[in-house]
Amino acid sequence: MEDHKNTLADTIEERLPPLTPEANGTVGEEEDFHALMEEFLNDPAHDYRNLKYGDTVDGKIMRIDKDEILVDIGAKAEGIIPSREMQSLSSDNRAAMAVGDDILVFVIQTEDREGRTILSVDKARQEKSWRRLQQAYEKGDIIGAEVVNYNKGGLLVNLDGVRGFVPASQVSVISRGPEAQKQSDMARLVGSELTLKIIEINRNRNRLILSERQAVQEVREVKKDELLSELREGDVRSGVVSSVCDFGAFVDIGGADGLVHLSELSWSRIRHPGEILKVGDRVDVYILSIDNERKRIALSIKRTHEEPWATVNDRYHLGQIVEGAVTQLATFGAFVRIEDGVEGLIHISEMGDERIQHPRDVVQENAVVQARIIRIDPARKRIGLSLRHPQEEQPEDSSSDDNAPDTDTVSEHAAQEE
Repeated sequence: MEDHKNTLADTIEERLPPLTPEANGTVGEEEDFHALMEEFLNDPAHDYRNLKYGDTVDGKIMRIDKDEILVDIGAKAEGIIPSREMQSLSSDNRAAMAVGDDILVFVIQTEDREGRTILSVDKARQEKSWRRLQQAYEKGDIIGAEVVNYNKGGLLVNLDGVRGFVPASQVSVISRGPEAQKQSDMARLVGSELTLKIIEINRNRNRLILSERQAVQEVREVKKDELLSELREGDVRSGVVSSVCDFGAFVDIGGADGLVHLSELSWSRIRHPGEILKVGDRVDVYILSIDNERKRIALSIKRTHEEPWATVNDRYHLGQIVEGAVTQLATFGAFVRIEDGVEGLIHISEMGDERIQHPRDVVQENAVVQARIIRIDPARKRIGLSLRHPQEEQPEDSSSDDNAPDTDTVSEHAAQEE
């Protein structure tokens, strides 16, 4: 480096005019000297940077050997990348390198015993990655990383040379049950790509903590906002059942969950969503309503199909014998499911000639019976059924069925009976 400084001084002196005794040491010529020095140092052709440990510089590959790579680092000098300092490069990365390629390197030793500058690709990649991660943390960006290993507490991920840690509690797909199940879940994730958000970063302590759970939640919120702006009431969308509860089922329709209330699951009467749905089922849903302020979506499955009562006259007529299962008993009669969404009532007076104290004396729940249609009223959603033979029928002006409740209110009456 001393030789470079001497050369620099000699070159500048050659470019300055000879100093006369009268002008020697004047302020003007001293300013010219410094100006010329600045110009010379800023000339890319005379890059005399004083490299030090920790500098990250761009270089150009000059030679590739088996155990090292010779790099021109632009300071009138060349540096060496030993094989131990490029462990982060895959065999494919190494094979793809060629003389003349640009490469980012980190100075780990300005001069070894042989006078060479020792460089590192691993630390350069790591340094670059730390800077990128710091920016991602400050901006709140969502990033991706591959799971490379795991320990008792969580997952280890690699981010271009920087190792990060994802606590098990911050991974949505890891069980919170027995330890054995937790370890099994983490083992299955090795080699997979996770969507992550940085929740803590400390370069000095080499500490990087990430959360998959927060990242997924934020991504879903963004998708939900986009989806809410696109949805319109009356739309029909395809979705996947994400959860089932007593009052209904939640369906993911592409980034947002909507609720299908128990009453909107089927035209048939059901007591629990689990009777017809399970998590993972793919279903079509009708958009009932959208609450943008509360970010809630009300859905219906039954409305993706035509209401059975709207066309009941096309399928049934007076006197027709139909078969169905008894769904519920009440003091006034028995309800029979003729088809999904259509139930008929066998009034207690239509169960036989003899006086009957309770329908259970004649039929039982879930029993399959054959009955004759004696009345059809689509507007009121009623079908009157009879177990009596035609000659046993009461006169047509009998109003035994007119005072029976609508089929839609059967659950309420049954609850009162209980």
